Amino acid sequence: MTFTLILAAWLALNVLATRRVLALGEHCHMPRMRIAMVWIVPFIGAGMTLVDTLPDVRWMRAEAAEPPVHVQEPAPDEVPAMGVEAFPLLRHMQAVNGYPTVDWRAAEAWLTSIADGAGRVAARVDLHRAWLEHLCDALGEHAWLHESDDALIVSSLETPVAAAMGRYVASTRKRVAQTLGALAQFPDGVKSVVLVLDDEESYYHYISMFGPAEGEQAFSGGVFVDAGCPHFVVRRDDLSAIEPTIAHELTHSALSHLRLPLWVDEGLAVNTEHRIAGAHRGQFTARELHDKHVAFWDGERIQQFWTGASFRRPDDGNLLSYDLARIMVAQMGRAWPAFERFARAARRVDAGADAAREHLDLDLGAYVSLLFGHEPSAAWTPGAPAGPA
Repeated sequence: MTFTLILAAWLALNVLATRRVLALGEHCHMPRMRIAMVWIVPFIGAGMTLVDTLPDVRWMRAEAAEPPVHVQEPAPDEVPAMGVEAFPLLRHMQAVNGYPTVDWRAAEAWLTSIADGAGRVAARVDLHRAWLEHLCDALGEHAWLHESDDALIVSSLETPVAAAMGRYVASTRKRVAQTLGALAQFPDGVKSVVLVLDDEESYYHYISMFGPAEGEQAFSGGVFVDAGCPHFVVRRDDLSAIEPTIAHELTHSALSHLRLPLWVDEGLAVNTEHRIAGAHRGQFTARELHDKHVAFWDGERIQQFWTGASFRRPDDGNLLSYDLARIMVAQMGRAWPAFERFARAARRVDAGADAAREHLDLDLGAYVSLLFGHEPSAAWTPGAPAGPA
């Protein structure tokens, strides 16, 4: 009798887990492997599958739901502040690619005129909020602004999903600060601004306003825009990937005050994302990636890595640039106090070469060439003359 009950429970649990995976379809990562685990590993496989797929179920339900309709007050024409005249927002705003953009230099001059520090912070948040309300109008009737203690989120998401995203932003800001220590800096009182666009076309149409974005213009799911009102932009069409993207882009936001060389910035962002949201299995094994690195990098292409141009390549150079940055930062960061001194001193003009020699006792060109089995040469040094790749 006991055996029969156990067998019935096992079959019911396995059927439930299998139906969950099949129902998720493309929303489920590696469905065949998950189903195999359900039936090969009694109880544990099904239990792990049911727990692991809960976020996928939440996102799939959100995508299937009708877009929310929110009634918002008309976007303001000006932004008031204590002790100064109101900022004439409409006078300093124009449409680019159909999106309202603010003359942030004029806005910054107005903010600087506010003597009280706390009043200046409050006015900055009010200014960001006012701009986002105009952006909602431009995006259409389903776009709305959700506000929490740490975030301003423009999207067409369901209210509970937007609220969950706000909570995730708050917890991730704390985890980024814990991971990066003194390198991370989120200005007190200033909220993280998130723009969730509904599809790939809208996403690339929006970020094209900023030219080659710092870090993730090519085939990206998110980008941090460090211009005017710092904000990061993500796509809704793959909601299951939003949380890792937020962790990645919040890292960029926390490091933006350092003006890091791009490879350092991206290496820190990728490693921090993996620590917070977990690393997803890529399409290549570690051995395959290593072989690709060895075949791809040479004295000419590595110069694109040092300048940041390789991160925008439309070929394997994009993937390999992020992976090389991840590897370098992971290895150098093992001696964190020295790496922190390096990061504070690293300059974009030489890709951090002088800072690496001073604080890490490392020649960047020799380090990278040896990493992939090449003989060190001056051609691998940041700033060395390079021909077309």
